[in-house]
Amino acid sequence: MANVKFRGKEVLVEGEFPSIGDQAAPFALCGADLTDITLAAYHGQKLVLNIFPSVDTAVCALTVKAFNQHAAQLDGVKVLCISADLPFASARFCGAEGIKDVTMVSAFRSPEFMRDYGVAIAQGPLRNLAARAVICINEQGKVIYSE
Repeated sequence: MANVKFRGKEVLVEGEFPSIGDQAAPFALCGADLTDITLAAYHGQKLVLNIFPSVDTAVCALTVKAFNQHAAQLDGVKVLCISADLPFASARFCGAEGIKDVTMVSAFRSPEFMRDYGVAIAQGPLRNLAARAVICINEQGKVIYSE
């Protein structure tokens, strides 16, 4: 287990955070239309995973807006914004904010995703949600950046 900070206090997260050079762990997350969104579907493409607790927090909402702006300028790069928010809440947020260049996906049916990617908050008021992280995956499914 690793530690992250929430409001200046350390909290534990479960799982192993991926390192550069690791093969990205497979996943099946929930898309806006309630279908599965898998890592395998993006094989051969560059992928950015913007992972966060909830779009209903100010910092997380700002990251989605920023990634949306940057994604519009990135040719050949797909951005997945991943939280435990229900797809309905994400769709409402995207509609209100004009978000259209990132793909919002939910881990609400896949708690193993958060453990597999080492971001499962294990204690405190946000336990069972994801810590904020950014992971970049190349066309071969290898991690090329993680923070």
